[in-house]
Amino acid sequence: MLMRRLFLYLSQAKWARFLVTHFFLARRMARRFVAGETLDEAIAVSKALNTAGLSVTLDYLGESVTHADETVAVRKMYLELLENIHKNGLNASISLKLTHMGLDIGEELCVSNLRHILNSAKSYRIPVTIDMEGSAYTDVTLRLYRTLRDEYEFGRLIGTVIQSMLYRSMDDMRQLAQEGARIRLVKGAYLEPESIAHPQKADVDNAYIAIMRDYFAHTPPAYLELGTHDEKMISQAIAIAGENGVDNSHYEIQMLYGIRRERQIELANAGIQTRVYVPFGEAWYPYFMRRLAERPANVWFLMRSVFRK
Repeated sequence: MLMRRLFLYLSQAKWARFLVTHFFLARRMARRFVAGETLDEAIAVSKALNTAGLSVTLDYLGESVTHADETVAVRKMYLELLENIHKNGLNASISLKLTHMGLDIGEELCVSNLRHILNSAKSYRIPVTIDMEGSAYTDVTLRLYRTLRDEYEFGRLIGTVIQSMLYRSMDDMRQLAQEGARIRLVKGAYLEPESIAHPQKADVDNAYIAIMRDYFAHTPPAYLELGTHDEKMISQAIAIAGENGVDNSHYEIQMLYGIRRERQIELANAGIQTRVYVPFGEAWYPYFMRRLAERPANVWFLMRSVFRK
């Protein structure tokens, strides 16, 4: 728990970002979790994953921009990403963060950027997931998700994310299930106060299973995306879906790029819809540190793998 909190603190520390991003070994280690810094690299990785029978969701890394001009470049990249997904016939969706769209600058700017992206996504029939950030953004994320979901009446074009670590998440998920939402359920990768979030990993895990079980009981017409590498969660998801008569068309397993690659292919070959979260871009530092926070043992694993090469 202490190591997790340390890595989450470092993910937000500017002094640590400077040191790590200028350290060649850290950049090399990050490539295990990040598809690359360019769009071409991300598309190449996605093609390979599709060939292996895996769907992908592409995320242009970045968050908490502070100048409106920055959002222009972000919007442009997402529009190019959508065009490339369509042009290459990829089995892919996209994921984005509201603070990357300019939410911290102004909601109007953020929504304007989102509408440009959603217009393009709708024309290409490519799904979009609005990622969940720290708890300070939970209410506004769900509000904007619902507003835009209702505005863009196109199946489940728009989805969002719920974190099992927050006490409120069971109630949020029950309401979303009733609305027929497309939701990615994750454990959560932000440093939150104990007043609003489960402090212990075991409690976060138990909440994840409870939310998953409750959601499956109300699945049609809702759709569940389970973001997890935990084998206990995966096996329970498949079992609970079976108990509730939920077929594979109503849920999928999502895993991060670079983690449990063999298991991803095994699931896909077994007929379980499996999607790989593929991040790319130069702003990889916060994402990389949050991945280490999820499992600090990855630090030693990655260092061993780098020095073997």
